[in-house]
Formats: sequence, structure tokens, C-alpha cells
Amino acid sequence: MTDSFLYTTPTAEISRPLVEQLTEEYQNRYGTYFGEDSSAEMNRYPPERFAGPDGAFVLLLRDGVPIAGGAFMRYDENTAEVKRVWTDKNHRRQGLARRILAELEAQAERQGYTRLYLTTGFRQPEARDLYLANGYAALFDVAADPEIYGSLPFEKYLAGPPPGYVPVLVTPPEGGWKQARAAQLAKQA
Repeated sequence: MTDSFLYTTPTAEISRPLVEQLTEEYQNRYGTYFGEDSSAEMNRYPPERFAGPDGAFVLLLRDGVPIAGGAFMRYDENTAEVKRVWTDKNHRRQGLARRILAELEAQAERQGYTRLYLTTGFRQPEARDLYLANGYAALFDVAADPEIYGSLPFEKYLAGPPPGYVPVLVTPPEGGWKQARAAQLAKQA
């Protein structure tokens, strides 16, 4: 068994199985909860955003077959935003997402970033736990019901936080994300 990393694009044929699985997983977990189909989220950013010099898209291959992947894109001058960390459904519980995350962190640092930012959905507790276990600071109250936030933001300074660093927590909308979204949709109607 040989594992290797391959930097490619989300639209490359070799990426297709993982991207399709991730899209299906989003659909199964969220459906239209956020007001649109999961394919909208997967197509929100053009593939070029995940290419150098500002981004990266990496696959972990086992004997030439993709078993995990992830990406980042520019968030601001010093920050890369991690997206699409995913493990093939037949290869879970092997620490592969942790390996992808470590590779993305190393690549972001090679590309000059000093900070990573990401969000994950409230129905993805395994992702939340992955980020917490790997030194990411939760920018939300981890003791609160995660659904009030909708998405859960995290950050990590690659060379350690600046002196006196204290994470700034986001405040959920009054009544929670779902209620705020319903009010927004009612105003649009």
C-alpha cells in the first residue's frame, strides 16, 4: 500500500468520486436547510480559487486511488480558508482527514499564509471535533447548541497565535440562525 499526495483541481477526473460523495453527503445532512440545494454550495466558488498561487486542492491517493482530499483558497492577505476536507466513505476512521489537514496547513505556510480560517456545518460533529483536536480555535461557544450558528467558524495561526491572542467569538443571530433565515425570507416574499 502506497499513499501519496497529488495537487490537482476539483474538476479533474481523478477528483470526481470524492467531490460527488461530498455533494451527496451535504445533501443527506442538510437538504435545502440553508435555502438551496447542496450542489449550490459545491459550485459556490470557481475551481480557479483552489489553484496556485492563492489556493490549493490536494488529494491523498492510495495506490493511485483518491481516498481523501481538501482545499484552501485566499481569504485575505494573510489567511487561507480551508474548504472541502473529505474522506472517502470506505476509508473513514484511519486519520486521513487529519493527514489532509496537516498537508493543507504545510502548503498554506509554503504559500506564505500565517493563518487559516474555516467553517463547518452544525450537522458535522466529526468535522468540529477534528478541528478542535488539531489546534483550531472555535470562534463560537462550543457549549451552545450548534444549530443556532448554522455554520461553525474556526481559526488557527500556523506559527502560533500572536501575543495576547484571544479568539473573538461570533454572536449568533437573536433566536438562532434558522429563525433569522426565516425572517429574512419572509421579508423577501
